Amino acid sequence: MSVAFRRESDEEHLEPTFEIPIPAGPNWVTARGLRLTREKVEALEAVSTEGMAEEDAKKLKRELRYWRTRLASAQVQPAAEGDAVAFGTRVTYRQGKQDKTVLIVGDDEAEPAEGRIAFSAPLARAMMEAEKGESVDFGGKAGSLRILKVEVIGEE
Repeated sequence: MSVAFRRESDEEHLEPTFEIPIPAGPNWVTARGLRLTREKVEALEAVSTEGMAEEDAKKLKRELRYWRTRLASAQVQPAAEGDAVAFGTRVTYRQGKQDKTVLIVGDDEAEPAEGRIAFSAPLARAMMEAEKGESVDFGGKAGSLRILKVEVIGEE
């Protein structure tokens, strides 16, 4: 019999499920980021899979594995000094005629809509180590960002 007509099982034809991708590089976190990661692990561990559909239980376990890995690899960064843009700072900058403020945080804590960007984001990388009053290149434009203010962030 030809292999084309043989069918071992239905499982053999299902799409594979992959782990949630871990961001490349170090897992830097703020104190807030570490707290949020712990809370996420605790919340996921508290969910009972009893009576849950098999696919939902697999999804939950996959997410729990991700967050446990992120908690185990978390590296709380020391507080920034505040004189230059660094991890754990709030940066107010001018781009064109608009003033904007962002907080530079870890990958899992980033919420761009709330003004929290990951230290690995292109904008954060462009501003790193710049001081108040300095202009930096961004988006292929020389001096397109001007740093107006740099502050150390606390538990926000």
